[in-house]
Amino acid sequence: MKTKGRYIYDGSLRVSYNRLWKLLIDKDMSRYQLGRAATVANGTLAKMKKNETVSMDTLLKICEVLDCDFTDIIEIIRKP
Repeated sequence: MKTKGRYIYDGSLRVSYNRLWKLLIDKDMSRYQLGRAATVANGTLAKMKKNETVSMDTLLKICEVLDCDFTDIIEIIRKP
């Protein structure tokens, strides 16, 4: 959608952190342990559990702790 030269997000994409939760299982790490190691607040992890968006800084901290890339922890899904 485009309006007066600017793009407006139409809500057709959403995020999924299922890859992150699977990676934590593989690494035998809890959400609590991840939060402590990456200095991510419990509220932010709760947002992620509900597949809500979080800051790029948060994702970078998680990737650093888990030694992985964005595509290992997040998936972008197009709504039908």
